[in-house]
Amino acid sequence: MTLTDLPILVVDDDAANLESLRRIFEREGARVLTATSGRAALDVCRGQRVAVVVTDLMMPGMSGLELLKALHTVAADAEVVLMTAYGTIETAVEAMRGGAYDFVEKPLKRMNIVKTVEKAAERYQLVAENRDLKRELTALKTRTIVGSSPALRHALDIASQAAPSTANVLVLGESGTGKELLARYIHEQSGRSGAFVAVNLAALPETIVESELFGHERGAFTGAHAKRDGRIAQAAGGTLFLDEIGELPAAVQVKLLRVLQEGEYEPLGGKTQKASFRLVAATHRDVRAAVASGEFREDLYYRLNVIALTSPPLRARRDDIPILADHFLEVYAKKNGKAPLKPSREAMAQLAEYEWPGNVRELENVVERAVVLNRTGTLGLEDLPEHVAKAQRRGDRLEFAVGTTMAELEQRAIDATLAHTEGDKQLAAQLLGISARTIYRKLAERDAELGISEPATAADDILS
Repeated sequence: MTLTDLPILVVDDDAANLESLRRIFEREGARVLTATSGRAALDVCRGQRVAVVVTDLMMPGMSGLELLKALHTVAADAEVVLMTAYGTIETAVEAMRGGAYDFVEKPLKRMNIVKTVEKAAERYQLVAENRDLKRELTALKTRTIVGSSPALRHALDIASQAAPSTANVLVLGESGTGKELLARYIHEQSGRSGAFVAVNLAALPETIVESELFGHERGAFTGAHAKRDGRIAQAAGGTLFLDEIGELPAAVQVKLLRVLQEGEYEPLGGKTQKASFRLVAATHRDVRAAVASGEFREDLYYRLNVIALTSPPLRARRDDIPILADHFLEVYAKKNGKAPLKPSREAMAQLAEYEWPGNVRELENVVERAVVLNRTGTLGLEDLPEHVAKAQRRGDRLEFAVGTTMAELEQRAIDATLAHTEGDKQLAAQLLGISARTIYRKLAERDAELGISEPATAADDILS
């Protein structure tokens, strides 16, 4: 562990000792801050981040122990090392109980103080990394599904209907479309008290898939030094999400089929146990083709495919692209300590036109890159990767899937035309060959359906 660029605050009312310590830590590459009293130290900590505070114990006004207690409020993350020429066991114990990292006696030895501060800095960084990791994991678990396009609403409608049941669900869709988010949504809507346990089968070596799912007893195989519960046991009373189910080895397919048929399983080297979980599986592969080729068991496929839903690709939910882009701009601005970028009309139009072969995941990566590298505060075409910024536009046309209702087609035509006319309802009405009053009425009907209530405008009064 080195102290390079770490902010270290040295507090001592002895000017000579303060200067000596400043030189010692600067030679180690640290960014050294100094204070001649406890109150001055608190002012420093209020103004900037400090990793380690090295403070004298006996100081006029506020002692080192009093400063230690005050730092719990002002700079709770900072590690504190106390120095004293009056070291006693009682003082050391009191300091450690008060949250000090360590306690060193004067006269100070250079190697001793440097090593102590290095260890304190290492602990500071480990705690910070652990905190950031927990924050990221929490963020992943609480990520919400963003969008309101017809394709997404259709998928969520099926998910909502399936959630309260015990039926197995198979989520289909391309990589990056948010299949795990749909699975989590099903779990959250199910009312199940157990955990949501996710397993990415494509990321597991084939040799450990069986043990990972079913668990094992001690001594079941070489290296099994202790009993270990599998993911099925961990998901008891909850939901087991098997991502990339198409990668499940043939030998394990047979055992999973038995779990789904009989409601029981056997850990490696163990006795039969009851299974009590709800299964949601997902894949980007064509499972029917895998069944036809003999790679995937047909009977298991039908057990999994009780309720199937498709996570739509981003190109099928273009209405959501501006909403998703704004969402990711806010998320990554906050994550990187920046103000949210204001997207230019040209950049947003290009994002809406690009085909997004990597789906939502690709859009998220593009936005994160833009936030990190941007220097202007505005998201422009120059902030987009070249392959996105220079992608050929699809042109002003409306695409829809076979089976789309006439009401939905009508609404999408109005929305697309309004986007083309930049909100000019009179011009949009002329292009569509309908009255402006019809556009206002259709928009009002949609807002009422979505629960949106807006005050009438002068134009509404004229056209009513």
